Amino acid sequence: MIIPTPPDIFAEDCSFIYSLLEETMKEPTSTTTTTTTATKRRRQEEEEGNNMKKRTTTTAAAAPKKKQKKEALKELVTSFLLLEQEEQQEKLLESSDEIQQLIETNHRQKKQTMIDYYNDLQDDYTDLEQQSDQFYIQQSRLSTANKIAAASAISTAAANKGLSAKEGKVQSGGNQRRLWVKDRSTAWWDQCSHPDYPEADFRKEFRMSKETFNLICDELSKDVVKVDTMLRQAIPVRQRVAVCIWRLATGAPLRHVSERFGLGISTCHKLVLEVCLAIKTVLMPKFLQWPDEEKLKNIEKEFESVSRIPNVVGSMYTTHIPIIAPKISVSAYFNKRHTERNQKTSYSITVQGVVDPKGVFTDVCIGWPGSMPDDQVLEKSALYQRANGGQLKGSWIVGSSGYPLMDWVLVPYTQHNLTWTQHAFNEKIGDIQRVGESAFARLKGRWGCLQKRTEMKLQDLPVVLGACCVLHNICEMRNEEMDPDVKFELFDDEMIPENSLRSMSSIKTRDNIAHNLLHHGLAGTSFL
Repeated sequence: MIIPTPPDIFAEDCSFIYSLLEETMKEPTSTTTTTTTATKRRRQEEEEGNNMKKRTTTTAAAAPKKKQKKEALKELVTSFLLLEQEEQQEKLLESSDEIQQLIETNHRQKKQTMIDYYNDLQDDYTDLEQQSDQFYIQQSRLSTANKIAAASAISTAAANKGLSAKEGKVQSGGNQRRLWVKDRSTAWWDQCSHPDYPEADFRKEFRMSKETFNLICDELSKDVVKVDTMLRQAIPVRQRVAVCIWRLATGAPLRHVSERFGLGISTCHKLVLEVCLAIKTVLMPKFLQWPDEEKLKNIEKEFESVSRIPNVVGSMYTTHIPIIAPKISVSAYFNKRHTERNQKTSYSITVQGVVDPKGVFTDVCIGWPGSMPDDQVLEKSALYQRANGGQLKGSWIVGSSGYPLMDWVLVPYTQHNLTWTQHAFNEKIGDIQRVGESAFARLKGRWGCLQKRTEMKLQDLPVVLGACCVLHNICEMRNEEMDPDVKFELFDDEMIPENSLRSMSSIKTRDNIAHNLLHHGLAGTSFL
């Protein structure tokens, strides 16, 4: 700020005043400068405060964005990891499927190679047997020719000397037995076949009387007889039948059969199969057939007199025959229930049979694997097909709790907490069940080959078991008594089927039968 200079007159007097004025004028400028600086500082502080606030707000606003970015990154990383894990799992699954396929193919190849190997072995054995037979035949022809020539020379020399053929100890004839055959003793069979042999001893050995044995020989003579040859004499019919029946009755190994009858082991095996096949083809149509209408009526009357249950034409039961583990389908023949009970691995085939009141078989189903339950064996049988075709309409076949209740199969009540009516029905139906069980017990007791594992092939067993059932019927029809020492106790476990009630009409019919048994005084009091 510029101050005007005063006039010269008052210069000395007013110099002091001017100095004061200058000082006073200088003070407000300093104050203004201080105020401006203060305001500037305040503005700077405010700006800095605002900047700080903006920074804090921006940082506060940026924090959730950073969190969101981090979460998004985490999600991306986890998704990538999951994708990698899924890819790895898919690769593992693909590799495991490939490994499983490789294992299955290797198993099939090994199985096929083993089957081919066994088939090749059997073919080789058959070829060797044929070659050996041809060799023996050639040798026998040469030896017999030489022996015949020697015998003729000796006989002529003996004739010239006046000696008989007996003194020469060799006879010239076409019926001479082969000299290369091993000489075996037939003393036991000669003793058994003698007319003076005791009846009780014969029955003990062959499970039947001499009369029944002769009947079987007469029936099979046309199909079993063989003709004598130049090389050797044929085995007689009675001896052929005796080999088969004694083998079935005792279950003895083939070497024991060979020792008893003076025959070779392979010869005994062939005789058993030949005679069993003849029994199945010749005797089964005569002695094991489904009865006609007249016989069915008599069977119904006999069963009704036993149990008071009408229209019953048979008692059905299924048993298991132990076998050696087969080469093919081993698991199908594995018998789990017998294995658990005996604590020993067991394999078996089934025999399902229907019997009349006398214990005679009227229907059999043989050869299904032992792992199948009773209801599945029934469904595979020819009896099931005939019954569904209407052949058993209006009739009942009584079975155990292992069979389902159907329009033609009558079974006991299996639920818990039975009523008196149901108890009475189970008691009466149990009388019919025991007829079938006792028939199978006599079957296994009479023919010891059914009690233990046999040496026969699996494909030959149905023929042998069928022959046993036919022979059982012949013995039962002729009232052949059994020795008490050969009685057998059955151990066949029953499994209730999953679908045990397959007919609503049969449920009502069974309830009506049970009601009539109790309320008409036909049930007795044994169930109380």
